[in-house]
Amino acid sequence: MKVNQLISEIKEKKSFLCVGLDTDISKLPDGISKNTQGILDFNKAIIEATKDYAVSYKLNTAFYEQLGSEGWKTLEKTRELIPNNILSIADAKRGDIGNTSSMYARAFFETMNFDAVTVAPYMGLDSVEPFLKFDQKITIVLGLTSNKGSIDFQTNPLYDPPLYKTVLKQVSSWGPMENLMFVVGATKAAALKEIRQIVPNHFLLIPGVGAQGGSAVEVCQNGKNQNGGLLINSSRSIIYASNGKDFAEAARQKAKELAKETEPYTLHL
Repeated sequence: MKVNQLISEIKEKKSFLCVGLDTDISKLPDGISKNTQGILDFNKAIIEATKDYAVSYKLNTAFYEQLGSEGWKTLEKTRELIPNNILSIADAKRGDIGNTSSMYARAFFETMNFDAVTVAPYMGLDSVEPFLKFDQKITIVLGLTSNKGSIDFQTNPLYDPPLYKTVLKQVSSWGPMENLMFVVGATKAAALKEIRQIVPNHFLLIPGVGAQGGSAVEVCQNGKNQNGGLLINSSRSIIYASNGKDFAEAARQKAKELAKETEPYTLHL
């Protein structure tokens, strides 16, 4: 999928919404079997309910990997359920020496046909470059994360400038906006204006809106660029909006609400 197709989808739906299918087998709602078939049935219902508002779906692979071979099959089958006009992201956070990264890239881009994959950049160019070589695929590099431990390295005051700024500046030189994005946590919304000075053109994947307390409006105010440039991810607050038989309708309503919050910022793109 090309970035200009993503931009067209954002314009058409007036939405930056990325729905996170971080499906926890223990949290499946009433009426859904607590097994991998139940996960697939749940994911299918969520996709059908939210596809009118979502421009992307992000699957955190850990929720599937922990179930072994059946979990991997469920991951692949869920990928097949995502419409071709909607960006599919494997949230795998891979990154290793060059030949290993090449295998990771083939796994997610060729075997499972994801449009994008998240990558950790701290081993340097040779660990990221194999992903960037794939045509019409997108590498999403961790930029500034919202977890508590981000202060250990990314925002540690011992580093001047902060290490995350060095990473953003260096990595942005490795590829254009057409095949390179960055992850920036929604709870770091105040830093988005500075981040936009470093990476003015690249898309930003923003997790943490909803259950983690991030504000979609603040993200748009501080992070939007001329192409929109945002994918605002919400996982738990959408997919677990209800634990009853109305879970799909509740997810649709929550997706609609979040899309409406960002709609004013998608106009005139």
